Order: sequence, then structure tokens, then C-alpha cells
Amino acid sequence: MEASGPVAASPCIFCAIAEKRAPSYVVYEDAQTLAFLDIAPLSRGHTLIIPKAHVDRITDLPPVQYASVLATVTEICRRMERLSRDYNIGVNQGPLAGQIVFHLHFHVIPRYPNQVGGFPRERLPLVPEEARTLLKELGPG
Repeated sequence: MEASGPVAASPCIFCAIAEKRAPSYVVYEDAQTLAFLDIAPLSRGHTLIIPKAHVDRITDLPPVQYASVLATVTEICRRMERLSRDYNIGVNQGPLAGQIVFHLHFHVIPRYPNQVGGFPRERLPLVPEEARTLLKELGPG
């Protein structure tokens, strides 16, 4: 049976960002991955890294993509060290673990002296002026 009409676009916001159908503040991009600023950061510079191809979980990531995703995580960590030498790298898998967007993504969250022991409870929106400043700070070295 053939489908009639166009196929609906994926409702995944990270797919839309990867496909340039939704706005984002891109820190880094290559053929297989994308890194962009979190729009509700836990700390200044909080960056997300995704494979461009949709997978819900790390266990769904094809082994051929392991190296490219890890290389991008490492590249973002190197850049993050311009802001702070201390940072968390995290992956939430499933709703009970805090995953909100069901497209595999890594968080790189810089830590600052005023954040010892935890993250702020309130996540304030990223404002465009701050995003532009961060893109300059986290851009290619």
C-alpha cells in the first residue's frame, strides 16, 4: 500500500534543529553531529550535543556513529574549558532519569564556584545577547 501525500515532519524538536527547521545557537557542527546552547541552561554555557540522525537512546546509536559523537563531546569539552575547567557531562535515558526530549543528547554543563553541590532549581531562559557572547567564547579556537 502506498502512502498518499507528503510524509509529516518528525515532531522531534532536536530533529527540527538538526534539519534547520527550528532555531538554535549552534556551537559546533559536522556531518553527523550538532552541538548547540541549551535554551534553559543549568549554568552559563550549558551545551547539548546530538547525533543528527534520530535515535531515542544511547543503546539505539549505531556503533558506526560512536566515534563521531564522542569526538564532538570531546571538542565541546575542550571549548567549555574556556569558561570553566570544571563541568559535568550527562545523558538522561528515559523519563524517570529526567529525559525530556527523546532524541539522544549529551549535556556539557560548566560548573562555577557559586554552584558547588548542585544546580539551581530555576532554569532561566537563554537571552539572545548572552547566546551571542557565548558563541564567540565557545567558537572555533
